[in-house]
Amino acid sequence: MKALYKSGPHAGLELVDRPEPEVGVHDVKIRVMTAGICGTDLHIEAYDDAAKAMINTPLVPGHEFYGEVVEIGDFVHGVKVGDRVSGEGHVVCGMCRNCRAGRKQMCINVDSVGVQRDGAFAEYVSIPESNVYIHRDERITPLLGAIFDPFGNAVHTALQFPMVGEDVLITGAGPIGLMAAAVARHVGARNIAITDVSEQRLELAQSMGIDLGVNVATTRIKEAQQQLGMVEGFDYGMEMSGHKTALPEMIENMNHGGKICMLGLPSTSIDINWGKVVTHMLTLRGIYGREMFETWYAMSAMLTSSDVMRERISSVVTDFLPATEWQQGFEAARSGHGGKVVLDWTVFSD
Repeated sequence: MKALYKSGPHAGLELVDRPEPEVGVHDVKIRVMTAGICGTDLHIEAYDDAAKAMINTPLVPGHEFYGEVVEIGDFVHGVKVGDRVSGEGHVVCGMCRNCRAGRKQMCINVDSVGVQRDGAFAEYVSIPESNVYIHRDERITPLLGAIFDPFGNAVHTALQFPMVGEDVLITGAGPIGLMAAAVARHVGARNIAITDVSEQRLELAQSMGIDLGVNVATTRIKEAQQQLGMVEGFDYGMEMSGHKTALPEMIENMNHGGKICMLGLPSTSIDINWGKVVTHMLTLRGIYGREMFETWYAMSAMLTSSDVMRERISSVVTDFLPATEWQQGFEAARSGHGGKVVLDWTVFSD
């Protein structure tokens, strides 16, 4: 099969021929149709410090995908050949305290598809049946199915606290921030403001139903509150950028009792005003991945029950390229100006 392959501890990837993955008794083999490029994949391709800390080579990366089941292991009974599926990328141990208590998203021994084990930048990928999510509605297209993983991050973050009638601030208008804005509008937020330094991404955010896009290269969030006619701070903050200035400025603009969820991964230590966190009784919560599989059911329900929601999330994909043009796709994803980049892996089988 064709696959994007990191052959050793160095920068770059190669499109090469690799053996098809084996199928264990509990595994499902999937013909990959579409696969999204994630920030993690950019780290892996560059082989920067973040990649060195999390991967072992050789490796086939890629963890956001949609495809068709072509083979199942002897002990698989809930998935059948021909099913259209996506995959939960976190393969859990099933035996740690969190797993056994039903909190699989908090597994302490997690292995990640495309990070610690071969992934979906290939014609085929093999994952445990327990990580397969079957799409039972044809309205979930291959493009939508490819971004269920990052959409799940947005949904997991947005649904942590009640949002009906609340004023919401999102820092970072990357693909996940954009999708979080669409979720906030879908579930009934009042004012939604989103920040970035890319005018292209702020323009994309307008189609998500936001009230105000803020270019923080020129405008402060305090000014955004005034533009929205707000007399108090934001009720709900979602920090999606990982930028070192985003969380401190968000804290300064929260209402007393405000809730902040942090999905963006900072690359350096961040100093924040802990006195304000205490005296304003703020709640800060870290978010990682998706709840398995409650978030997946919520995603499917939102997308299949609302044409507007489905159109908004679909529009986050701004680049759809054949896998043979993967380098162009990585360049587009790394530019930080567009939305989601998805690769078409059917070019090798059609």
